[in-house]
Amino acid sequence: MSVTAETPMVSTSGPVASAGYVGGVTGIGGPLPRVDSASAGVITGAQVNNRPVTRPGEVLEAVPGLIVTQHSGEGKANQFFLRGFNLDHGSDIAITVDGMPVNMRTNAHAQGYADINFLIPELVGAVEFHKGPYFVRDGDFASAGSVRIDYLDSVEKNLALTSIGSFGYKRALTIGSAPLGAGHLLVAGEAQVYDGPWAEPDRLRKLNGVLRYSQGTATDGFALTGMAYWARWNATNQIPERAVSGGLIGRFDTLNPTDGGDTGRFSLSGRWSGTDETGITRANTYVIRYGMNLWNDFTYFLNDPVNGDQFRQHDNRVLGGGEVSHTFQGALFGLPMENEIGVQTRTDSIRVGLFNTTNRLYRSTVLDDRVLEASAAFYYENRVRWTDWLRTSVGFRADGYYADVVSDTPANSGRARDGIVNPKLGLVLGPWFDTELYVNYGGGFHSNDVRGVVATVDPASPLFNIARSPFLVPSTGSEIGIRNRSLPGLETSLALFQLDFASENLFQGDTGTTEPSRPTRRFGIEWTNRYALAPWLTLEGDLTVTNARFSDRNPAGNRVPDAPTTIASAGITFGEGTGWFGSLRFRYFGPRPLIEDNSARSKPTALLNGRVGYTFEAGVSLSLDVLNLTNAKADQITYFYTSRLPGEPTEGVADRHFHPVEPTAVRLTLAGRF
Repeated sequence: MSVTAETPMVSTSGPVASAGYVGGVTGIGGPLPRVDSASAGVITGAQVNNRPVTRPGEVLEAVPGLIVTQHSGEGKANQFFLRGFNLDHGSDIAITVDGMPVNMRTNAHAQGYADINFLIPELVGAVEFHKGPYFVRDGDFASAGSVRIDYLDSVEKNLALTSIGSFGYKRALTIGSAPLGAGHLLVAGEAQVYDGPWAEPDRLRKLNGVLRYSQGTATDGFALTGMAYWARWNATNQIPERAVSGGLIGRFDTLNPTDGGDTGRFSLSGRWSGTDETGITRANTYVIRYGMNLWNDFTYFLNDPVNGDQFRQHDNRVLGGGEVSHTFQGALFGLPMENEIGVQTRTDSIRVGLFNTTNRLYRSTVLDDRVLEASAAFYYENRVRWTDWLRTSVGFRADGYYADVVSDTPANSGRARDGIVNPKLGLVLGPWFDTELYVNYGGGFHSNDVRGVVATVDPASPLFNIARSPFLVPSTGSEIGIRNRSLPGLETSLALFQLDFASENLFQGDTGTTEPSRPTRRFGIEWTNRYALAPWLTLEGDLTVTNARFSDRNPAGNRVPDAPTTIASAGITFGEGTGWFGSLRFRYFGPRPLIEDNSARSKPTALLNGRVGYTFEAGVSLSLDVLNLTNAKADQITYFYTSRLPGEPTEGVADRHFHPVEPTAVRLTLAGRF
């Protein structure tokens, strides 16, 4: 199970053209083509790194239809939007790096909190993405989609890179690999500082490292990997529009200069693969030590008119788990067939707390809990090629969960168990005239914060719904799609999708958490295009239009807050080998309803980023990124909730709260490969 810089990659940011295996990304191998959907695919590391980005997580916008933004300091997890979902910090998009889950269950800040700031884009070998709950390997948090990221095992040439830019941006990176024994040793180290345009500088300080030893190939080999990441920062959180329009603060000011955070992530992981006469066996295991502190103040003086509303969210955990799967090659009535079985496990030992603070100084404890949360899953899938134009996949996934909560409020201690079984079905017709048709159906789920599942009293925190939340919340999705390659160099796909959720997770501004809400239904259309005009010139264009509504009746209204209706992107990339290279990327994030009755809406955000550079014969390259080329005065994200400024009525004022897009910034990068 290895990826090297020399490994051939699928050269499309759209759906996968054929079966294959890229790093920890599972294909079905052999002569039997992969059964997939019109909205799944693999992106190469080169394609990921062709994009000029503001922050590491934005490289995931290479996944068509995915928006990655930020509403706080640079060390905090990104905000994700996909297929009409405000995914908050990861509530319904499952992200893994080298087989390790990034989403955090029962997190202090948000259910499914996925901090991807430890990602080193230059190490990415491949990114596999799926949309919808149709795939047996995808479990918790994967209803809207999943993203699997694999790092390289080795590099053709060592890399030394340094960047400087606007607003105090500085970054240094080195990646090197060398033969060691029968395998390769890879070492990478990164350091970054950044202040941003904010009146109170972010003062981001980040250190990052990767050490990996690997042997063998994608089907017969192993790797051991250690990762270490640490960061601290200040945060300019979203601010109320009335404070800016009234002249109290400027657009890049803050109402609480002591907001911010720190985090650390340390992991050890291993993967192994082996091939025999029956098929391929793959296994991976991991252990992660993770810690986080966030100081946030979203409502200012609404809850405490004297000391203010700042709170600290603390999360400290050790989690471990793994996955084992075996793919059996065989035949059914002489027809090519594969059967895949797999088991996944995960256990989190968590200490999670919420504390009232003033200027980061402790005032009182709201909750301080210890949680043990464990899960296990079994999946099975049968894949058959019936004819040259008909392929099917039929499978299921069974998940079981157990949790034990020991709370500082004894009435909120307790144990919970739950389980869910979901079918996964796929049908592929074609190709006819270089066109394939896809039909997919499946069930999925997300877990809820288990503290809200067992709690019986309110510990002075709206985090808890005393009616008790369900542990596992089911979803059901379906999709019809088409993919065409009849024009040389052009790959285009179109998908019609629907997804029903028994309970939506929504961001609550007054608590800084995600909370279970009403059932929802989404349906939409997604159009993805990639056109390789020449080996050195590629065009891309994507459009997603979604209708998201609460599916029950309620006088409050049926619009899902912050659910995007329209997401679009376009790009051009040029360059090959030595000489000039560059990229121009456009991203449109359409207006959203901010409350259920649609009486308050966000504004659209349109951003243009560009890159131009030159690679010399000696392997040295110089590039210039220009972010927000048009200096658009737009918003990264907008919320609508009640807050209170000094002198305002005690009940507060309902208002839009926004986090602005950074103004035009430039970043110059000098890189050497040797």
